Amino acid sequence: MRRSSTFARQVLLVRVGRRDGGATPATDMVAPDQRRTDRQRRRYGRLDPEAEAVLPVSPALAPAAADEAPAMSIPLLPGARTAARRAKFALVNAATLSSLLLGMLAIFLAMRGEVRSAALCLIACVVFDGLDGALARKLGVASPFGAQMDSLADMCSFGIAAPVVVYASLAGSVRPAAAAVACALVAACAAIRLARFNVSPKDGRFFCGVPTTMAAAVLALTVAIGLPVPGLVLVAGVALLAFAMVSSFPYAKLARLVKLPAWLWLAPVVGALIDIRLTFALVVVGYLVSGPVLWLHQRRTA
Repeated sequence: MRRSSTFARQVLLVRVGRRDGGATPATDMVAPDQRRTDRQRRRYGRLDPEAEAVLPVSPALAPAAADEAPAMSIPLLPGARTAARRAKFALVNAATLSSLLLGMLAIFLAMRGEVRSAALCLIACVVFDGLDGALARKLGVASPFGAQMDSLADMCSFGIAAPVVVYASLAGSVRPAAAAVACALVAACAAIRLARFNVSPKDGRFFCGVPTTMAAAVLALTVAIGLPVPGLVLVAGVALLAFAMVSSFPYAKLARLVKLPAWLWLAPVVGALIDIRLTFALVVVGYLVSGPVLWLHQRRTA
C-alpha cells in the first residue's frame, strides 16, 4: 500500500509539473506555505493585498531583506579621537552638566523657600554656560553633540529653573495665577528662542532677540538683590523679558559691549557703588531698549 501511494504521488507531481510548464519534481522541496499560496494564486488569481498581508509565514523561511541602508554610527567627537582630545571633550561637557545640575539645585532650593540661594545658583549656571562654550572653542573640541547638550542644559537651567525661582520669589506679593502666567511665558519663550537659535544662521555681531542666558541672569539678579518694586511691576517686567526673547530685535553680543568706550563702563560702576539696585534697573532697561533702537537704525540705513 505504501509503495502504491508513493507511486501515485510521483505521477501526480509529474502531471502537475507538465501542466505548469515543465516544472520538475524538485518543486516538492518548496515550503508548504509557499505551495499553499501558489495554489491560491492559480485558483483565484492575484490575492487581495490585505489577505496577502495576513498569510502565515513559515519560520524556516528567512525574512525578506530590507531595502533601507544600514544606519551609520556618528561619532560624538569629530576628528582625531586621542586620549587628550577625549579628556578635553569630557571637561567641556562636565561644565555643561554642571550648569544643568545647578539649575536642578536652584529648583530644589526654591521649593524650600530659599530664593536668594536659588538665585545665586542660577548666576553660577550663567557662568558655567559661558565657560563650556569658551573651553570648547579654545580646546578645539566643539561639536554638534556639545551644541545640543548646551541647548538642553539651557532649557533646564534658564527655561525651567529661572521661572520656578521667580515664581517662588513672587509668592505672597501677587496673585499666584498672575505669577504662574508670567513664569509660563518665560518657559515657553525660552524653548522657542533656543529652538530658533539652533536652526537659524549665526550672526557674529548681534543676537536675534534677548538670549536665554541674559534673560536668566537678569531674573536671577533681580531676585538676588531684591528690587524694591511692587509685585505687579515685577510680573509685567518678567512678561516683557519673555517677549523680548522671541522678538526679532537685534541685541549686541558681549564681545561688542566689551569694545565700548571706557567712560561708558565707568558710569555703571560708579552708579553701582552709589545704588546698585537703581543702577541695575537702568542697565537692564537700557539693554532692552537698545534692541528696538538698533532695529530702527538698520531700517533707516537699509
